[in-house]
Amino acid sequence: MSTPPSHLTPSRLAKRSTQDHEVICSILDEALFCTVSYSVDNRPFSIPTAFVRYEDKIYIHGSVGSHFIREIEKGIPVCISVMLTDALVVAKSAFSHSVNYRSVIIFSNAEKVEDLNTKRAAFEWLTNKIVPGSWDYLRPMKDSEVKKTTALAFSFDEACAKTRSGMPKDEEEDLGLPIWSGLIPIQTNYLAPVADELSQQIPLPKHLV
Repeated sequence: MSTPPSHLTPSRLAKRSTQDHEVICSILDEALFCTVSYSVDNRPFSIPTAFVRYEDKIYIHGSVGSHFIREIEKGIPVCISVMLTDALVVAKSAFSHSVNYRSVIIFSNAEKVEDLNTKRAAFEWLTNKIVPGSWDYLRPMKDSEVKKTTALAFSFDEACAKTRSGMPKDEEEDLGLPIWSGLIPIQTNYLAPVADELSQQIPLPKHLV
């Protein structure tokens, strides 16, 4: 197995990292949001946004007038990060506290999606990821709306996942202390939908039940 390039190798606890495609895809499919980081004129920018994976690319969208979108659609280098938090790791000392997480870092360049059918498909994939089953229920997206929105695709050939799981790893001299240690699990759940004033009398659609 070839050694991954240095920018895909964590400087600390590299054994927790992997370039396994299935692991990377599983994290990307569960996460709803990513952060896109880039540099313009030696000034750093970092923008959180929704995204979706389809096959071997991830897609984001934004207004054609967005400064963020207009900069990265030029194909400048970007770093995309995703993190899922599974638990807070509470040790017997603050120094040994940690987090159980699953993360992905991607180095890529934007590919602007020009074809209207592909753009529309990307918006459908993203919409159904954020609110599953909603695309076919909604008023169809107009061609003018598709044209007013930019879709960008990114390959994730250069990607690395890093994870932590398990209980705290306390210092040996702390193991006998009468201090509670363990995990505080964290979950992200969809709660019951709340209708706006115009929807009070409209039945909740099946995909939201």
